[in-house]
Amino acid sequence: MLILVGLVATPVAPAATAAEPPQRVVSMNLCTDQLAMLVAGPDQLISVSALAQDPANSAMADVAGQYPVNHGRAEEIHLLEPDLVIAGRFSAGTTVSMLRRLDIPVVVFDPATSLADVRRNLRRMGEVLGRPERADQHIEAFDRRLAAIRALERDETDTDTALYFPNGYTRGDDTLIGDIVEAAGLRNMAAEMGIENGAYLPLERLVLATPDRVITASRGPGYSRSQAVMQHPVLDEIARFGVHRGLGNAEWVCGTPHVLDAVARIAALSGARAAVVE
Repeated sequence: MLILVGLVATPVAPAATAAEPPQRVVSMNLCTDQLAMLVAGPDQLISVSALAQDPANSAMADVAGQYPVNHGRAEEIHLLEPDLVIAGRFSAGTTVSMLRRLDIPVVVFDPATSLADVRRNLRRMGEVLGRPERADQHIEAFDRRLAAIRALERDETDTDTALYFPNGYTRGDDTLIGDIVEAAGLRNMAAEMGIENGAYLPLERLVLATPDRVITASRGPGYSRSQAVMQHPVLDEIARFGVHRGLGNAEWVCGTPHVLDAVARIAALSGARAAVVE
């Protein structure tokens, strides 16, 4: 199941000032969890969401194991006595409303739709936590690695690529995964089919589009009909450069520096490698 998170920050309630950074911060969203873990100071972050410890969805599951978890319920968060709560736009609205009524400051982050949003995520988290220097360090490292990936030589360029997820869902250029594909040096075919964001893509229409390569999500444990379409043998027949079936949610659903792992892995599909200087 795809998780529609991965965030750009928008303040909703006033948090602690820069002169007085919050000391007891609770995050209740998978993506803000990871941003906060990257930026927060020692003992500043006191709880993350339970999803943060799930390696299928979290790129920082090991780190998240060091924190107490919450399940996004107002009563449990209130008992933690936070001086700031960080939520996602699609976090439980009832919880956010109740926390506000209890005069607990809440900051809400919106879903990220580009790699540029990763920088904005980090910068805003640095402001919210009173740790701008730490955020800047992550931004600089992110930019260095992204530039290095883009500078790689490739055996193939602008390869027509189709993204195909459970239930036949695809994503266009105006999405985080779409920007990841572009940064990897491939061309997302969704735009040619009039898809800018996310939409259902019938298998028949995908076949007629004849993509050079198909990228699907990795399969979760067990079996579901929603995932079966990603295993359809016709995908291997139409994609001359093959089908890549290993893109995990943890690599791309959240707008954090870890999305560069997905960029690097997708770039490697086109034979990306460091240039040889003679």
